[in-house]
Amino acid sequence: MARYARWRPRRLSEKLLQIRLGLGLSQNQMLDKLGLAEELYRSSISSYELGRSEPPLPILLRYARLAGISVDVIIDDDLNLPASIPDKPDHSGGLRKHG
Repeated sequence: MARYARWRPRRLSEKLLQIRLGLGLSQNQMLDKLGLAEELYRSSISSYELGRSEPPLPILLRYARLAGISVDVIIDDDLNLPASIPDKPDHSGGLRKHG
């Protein structure tokens, strides 16, 4: 049976970096805000932002909540992050394009 590479969002690392910078946080401060300072190292944040590794889904959820956005905005390459982070969450059930 052939193994296929899992689809990865092309813009994920860019968006994670944009969220951190939008919040005005260092990588260590981001770990603290995500509640992960005891579990991860600064190099984990760096690795996510450089696209060398992909964060697990629960970490993406923490990013989304911290930024005040839906997780689909982070992982969907066709959606842009809001101009201002943190944003007011839109839980209306429909997709919205930011930008």
